[in-house]
Amino acid sequence: MIWLYLGFIAFIIGLLALDLGVFHRKAHVVKVGEALRWSAVWISLGVGFVGLIYLGYEHHWLGLGTTVDTMAAPSVGPDGTTFYNDGGSAAIKYLTGFLVEKSLAVDNIFVIAMIFGFFAVPPVYQHRVLFWGIVGALVMRGAMIAVGAALISEFTWIIYVFGGFLILTGLKMLMLRGAATDLEQNVVVRLARRWLSVTERYHGERFVVRAGSAASHAPAVEGGPIERDRVVEQARRGALLATPLLLALILVELTDMIFAVDSIPAIFAITTDPFLVFTSNIFAILGMRSLYFALAGMIDSFRYLKVSLALVLVVIGGKMMIHGWLKAWLGPSFNFYVLGVVGGIIATGVVASLIARRRDRVVRSGTSGQ
Repeated sequence: MIWLYLGFIAFIIGLLALDLGVFHRKAHVVKVGEALRWSAVWISLGVGFVGLIYLGYEHHWLGLGTTVDTMAAPSVGPDGTTFYNDGGSAAIKYLTGFLVEKSLAVDNIFVIAMIFGFFAVPPVYQHRVLFWGIVGALVMRGAMIAVGAALISEFTWIIYVFGGFLILTGLKMLMLRGAATDLEQNVVVRLARRWLSVTERYHGERFVVRAGSAASHAPAVEGGPIERDRVVEQARRGALLATPLLLALILVELTDMIFAVDSIPAIFAITTDPFLVFTSNIFAILGMRSLYFALAGMIDSFRYLKVSLALVLVVIGGKMMIHGWLKAWLGPSFNFYVLGVVGGIIATGVVASLIARRRDRVVRSGTSGQ
C-alpha cells in the first residue's frame, strides 16, 4: 500500500514541478482567461483520476478496497478477503469528497483575497505566494489525514465528534457570515512583526533578503508598501530580513490549516479509506491557485455561496452522525444521494447569487434612469 502513496506523491510533485518550472517560470499577472483555462486543467485532472480509482478498487490493486471504511458495509470475497469498497462505491466517494473539498476551498479564497489586499501584494507576485502556500498545504493536510485516520481506526466514536463539530461550524458560518476580520489585530501578524525584521517594500518574488545587498535588487513595486527606513537597514547590514511577501505566505498557510480543521472531518464523513481521503483532498486544493485568479474579481457576486457552504457542512455533519441509519435506509449507494444533495446545495447558492446580482443591476439601472 505504501507504494500507492509514494507513486501518487511523485505524480503530484511532477505536476507541481511542471507548473512552477515550465508553465509559470516567469512572474506575471494571471489574467482571468488564463486562470479559467488552468482551472479547467486541474479540475479535469481531478475528475479524470476517478477512472484510476475505479480500476484500482474494482481489481483491488495493491490491496485497494481492503482498508477498513467505517462508511461502508464490508463484503467477503471468494478467497475469504474482506472488502469495503469496489470500483463503483470508491468512485462515488472520491467524486463526493472532491466536490466537497473543492467547494470548501472556494471559501478559503475569500480570506486569501483579504490577506492580499491587506498586504497590498502586487498581482505579479500573488502566484508565487499561492504556489508555495499550496505546497505547504499538501504537507499539512497529508499529516492531518494520517492523524485523523489513526484516530478513527483507534476510536470509532470520534466519528460522532467530527460530525457534531461540522454541524456547529456550519451553524456558526450561517450566523456570522457577515462578520469582518481585522488583520491588523491578527496574532500571527503581530508576532511576526515583533520577532521578525521586516522590510517595508517588496523585493521581487523574494520572501527573505539580506540587508544592505537588498537595495541593489528589484526596485519597489508601484502601489506597494512605502520605502523602508534606510538608516535602520544600514544599522542591520548583513542581517536577513523578511519581506511582506513572507508575512502574506505565513497567513495563507495559517488560513489553510484553519480551513483544514473543517474540511478534513468533512471528507471523513464520506469515507474513512485513507487513500480516497488523501487523493480527493489533494486534487481539490491543487487547482485552488488558478481558481483564486478566476474568482477573486467576482467574489462579491456570489453572495449566497457562503450560505451554501455552511449548509453543506451541516448536511455532511448530519450524514456523519447518522451514517448507520442512512446505510440501512438508502442501501450501499447512499453516498450517491449525498453527492446529489451537496451538488444541489452548491448549485442553488450559485444560481441564487447570479439572480440576485442581475436583479440588483436592474434596480440600479432603473434608479439611474430616473
